Amino acid sequence: MWFLDKRIQVICDELKKLITVKNMPMEHILYKEGRFFYPDEAEKAEQAWQDFTPKTMKWYGPDKHYWFRADYTVPEELAGKTLRLHVKTQIEEWDDAKNPQFLLFVNGEETQGMDMNHRIVQMAAEAKGGETWRLDIQAYTGILHSEFDMIMEMQVADTRIEKLYYDLMVPLWAFSRMDKDDKNRMDLEHVMNEAVNLLDLRNPYSPEFYDSVEKAEVYLEKALYEDMAGYSDVIATCIGHTHIDVAWWWTVEQTREKVARSFSTVLKLMDEYPNYKFMSSQPQLYEFLKERYPKLYDRIKERVKEGRWEPEGGMWLEADTNLTSGESLVRQFLYGKRFFKDEFDVDCKVLWLPDVFGYSGALPQIMKKSGIDYFMTTKLAWNQIDKMPYDTFMWKGIDGSSVFTHLVTTLGVGQSEDDFFTTYNGILHPDALMGGWKRYQNKDINNDILISYGYGDGGGGPTREMLETSLRMEKGIKGLPKVRQEFSRTYFDELYEKLKDNRRLPTWEGELYFEYHRGTYTSMARNKRSNRKSEVLMMNLELLELLASWKGAAYAKEEMDKMWKVILLNQFHDILPGSSIHEVYEVTKKEYAELEEQGCALLGDSMKTVAGEGENVTLFNTIGFERSDVVSLPKEVSGALVAENGKVYPIQTLEDRGVAYVENLPSKGYESFKVESTAKAPSSFRRQGNCLETPFYTVEVDENGLLSSVFDKKNKREVLQQGKKGNLFCMYEDKPIYYDNWDIDIYYTEKSWEITELSRMEWKEEGPVCTVLELERKVSNSVIKQKIYFYADSARIDFETYVDWKEHQHLLKVHFPVDIHTDEAAFDVQFGNLTRKVHTNTSWDMARFESCGQKWIDLSEGHYGVSLLNDCKYGHSVKDSVIGLTLIKSGIEPNPVTDQEEHYFTYSLYPHEGNLRDCDTVRESYCLNYPVLAKEQTQAAGKASLLTVDKKNVMVETVKLAEDGNGMIIRAYEYENTKTHAELSLGMGKEIESVCECNLMEEEIPGEIAHTDKGFDVDIKPFEIKTYRVILK
Repeated sequence: MWFLDKRIQVICDELKKLITVKNMPMEHILYKEGRFFYPDEAEKAEQAWQDFTPKTMKWYGPDKHYWFRADYTVPEELAGKTLRLHVKTQIEEWDDAKNPQFLLFVNGEETQGMDMNHRIVQMAAEAKGGETWRLDIQAYTGILHSEFDMIMEMQVADTRIEKLYYDLMVPLWAFSRMDKDDKNRMDLEHVMNEAVNLLDLRNPYSPEFYDSVEKAEVYLEKALYEDMAGYSDVIATCIGHTHIDVAWWWTVEQTREKVARSFSTVLKLMDEYPNYKFMSSQPQLYEFLKERYPKLYDRIKERVKEGRWEPEGGMWLEADTNLTSGESLVRQFLYGKRFFKDEFDVDCKVLWLPDVFGYSGALPQIMKKSGIDYFMTTKLAWNQIDKMPYDTFMWKGIDGSSVFTHLVTTLGVGQSEDDFFTTYNGILHPDALMGGWKRYQNKDINNDILISYGYGDGGGGPTREMLETSLRMEKGIKGLPKVRQEFSRTYFDELYEKLKDNRRLPTWEGELYFEYHRGTYTSMARNKRSNRKSEVLMMNLELLELLASWKGAAYAKEEMDKMWKVILLNQFHDILPGSSIHEVYEVTKKEYAELEEQGCALLGDSMKTVAGEGENVTLFNTIGFERSDVVSLPKEVSGALVAENGKVYPIQTLEDRGVAYVENLPSKGYESFKVESTAKAPSSFRRQGNCLETPFYTVEVDENGLLSSVFDKKNKREVLQQGKKGNLFCMYEDKPIYYDNWDIDIYYTEKSWEITELSRMEWKEEGPVCTVLELERKVSNSVIKQKIYFYADSARIDFETYVDWKEHQHLLKVHFPVDIHTDEAAFDVQFGNLTRKVHTNTSWDMARFESCGQKWIDLSEGHYGVSLLNDCKYGHSVKDSVIGLTLIKSGIEPNPVTDQEEHYFTYSLYPHEGNLRDCDTVRESYCLNYPVLAKEQTQAAGKASLLTVDKKNVMVETVKLAEDGNGMIIRAYEYENTKTHAELSLGMGKEIESVCECNLMEEEIPGEIAHTDKGFDVDIKPFEIKTYRVILK
């Protein structure tokens, strides 16, 4: 018969209404405006309680906090009934995490969050007559609306009707993914129709009605949930989840509230549904909860012990993996894994990054060496152009390390299977689960898909409806996936064991480039600069603190832990990428400033301790190789630096500082110099008009201040393409299709303006160290000022840049058209580098029109190349050998004033002989990013190096005290894709007691490391990271 499914739906709609037997509005409500965390805080607040009359009064936002209070005594006639509190504001739109949210306290105890998806709290399954509940509600308006109702109702719910409703609805929901002539659908439809025929709805709540409900229920239990159950052809492993962005359309402070609301909701529903299992990553969120609501936190610990709550995920939080340094990623795992181990005795094995905007090719090795075996994401399903070819695979990184990877394939309810978008905020619903199975691309080797279900971002996670659905789908209804509630770790363990030797398990090699959100390499440039500078500061500080501790100073472990946590927090994938609201960045501005102030003070104290007090200047080289470099000095230091061996280095006084070119500064060490007055040293430059002759180049600057020629004298070739100009700024109209601060869309090149207008050009500071060309330009409403440094002893050309940017939805790039024949470019990534094709032969190549690199990009042909280095930029483009460095984006949503401020950055042109492996691009990028540190009034004599490595391609980056205080940690990596045997030697009079290799978590790897008193051998594979614990005598 036609339309039986529609008939069943009509009956279910009526049953749903009948679940609520009685509504009892609460009229006596009190309120206070203000932000309080506990009822006693609201009680003690100075302002008086006021009456709130629901029928005539409103409360007002946006971004406001209120506290509501009401008392309810259970009438004797409702004893034994199921009572539920229903709260609504009359806001009925889709919940996008910006609507009103509440935290309910019952008799002073935090009980459950309430939001658009969780409007009901079950107060008692069997209420006790005469019992009184004090209901306190911490209320937040959200940011979308300015006026709200506050309607509180106590409801009597009939769970018998509710059970029948779900018994009918769950299989009916599956019909949207079944063909009409599907035999399973027809059988289900027949059984459900027969059950409906048993119902007598003429007099709801009458004895006859309840008798018919029981008959229908008995029939369904046998005919559907026994006779048509027990099937497991397709399995959906479901784990409850609530993905919470640490900041986005809200501040970190608001996230603290979201965590309490969501986690309390999970705990409350766990009390009601014993089969409910839940997973949450991001230790940062747990720490927020522990600090503010320790009782809730203790309840989570109990659920973890019971095996129902899974703390998993690997990192401290869901950090961006394009923009963070290698060492920062290590610390994300170190702090994240340590927290879960210390707090819950859980050793994380899954990296859970569902929402991050692309995944660095360095990640697999970092994961493996952090004890992480598995990787989960969904974000790649958001690709604009290309669909990932598989969902379960091995992911092989730049060094060859492989990690078992699974992409969640859950579709939205009703979503077309042709749309390859998937979600980590899944709905446990037959339509969504069946859609996820149909979307899954590895059915030939696996019949079990992972479903992460629940509302995120303060949405409270799974709902009562989802958990009721799970109860029924766990029975394995014919034609539907069989649900099992299980931890993500169990899912991965079982799936890997099943597939590890399967020859059809595919492999993806290299980075997982995200074909979307390319603007996040550039948006909110201030934060990217602050992050880079903070990462460098911590590397310097850990080294200098270690050296100072050997001279009796206390190692500032506690202070540095707090500083690292600020850095890790602000690497969250909507903070560092620039996709949060303005208020978030006002907070980070303050945090980074405080971090810089504290770090520089600690650094100054450490240098003073190491070098002592006297009349000399001590230069500290914190990077892992001996360097000859231009050093910045305080302006009052003039004359010359004189080394212990008598070598004289003239100081050139610039407008804001002194500079000297100093040779052979020791690796991870320091050298002390006397300051003496000397005759003015001769200049190594010759200039005629705007043509400058340096020891390295003949540079011609045109009337607009652009580089028209850079002739490499040693290699006898032009660096720039004939007829094209270098250091050319270009402004592009940047109006993305959807996500303004996130995206640069491929059509951005359609409209642009070359910035050639010159306000001022002046040659200045011609001396023995450098010559400086100052430029000032105006474009639209903005100003660009540059100091271009040409050096006598360095092949680098530095472009120190200031921009006062007043534009919005316009992109600023700088271009260098280099005379290099190549179809690929190399990019710096964490602990290594990778090459990307720069043609558009395939859709995959075309989609990668904007790429992320860290400290440098390089274009090389057979025996020559050009690198562009930077000190805080990440977005790059290459077309027809024109290198583009993306400088400023200035989107307007969610932050309408993004990047409309002052910017400071430096980029450097570095032409070089040979290809990338022959030149010093990597080392020069370190020199740019880690300037030599100068300390005046010191007494240190001579020079000292903590350690050296005898192979150029092995970079020692991190030197620090071990986390447990036992020994020194040395971390190095190989960066030329070459298996290498190297020797690491210690200096400063240090002698080795023992050496062991560690993983990135500083856990010992079994095996002997041969050593002498002064050093040990390092055998390192291409792009491998090596970590050693060295115990000194």
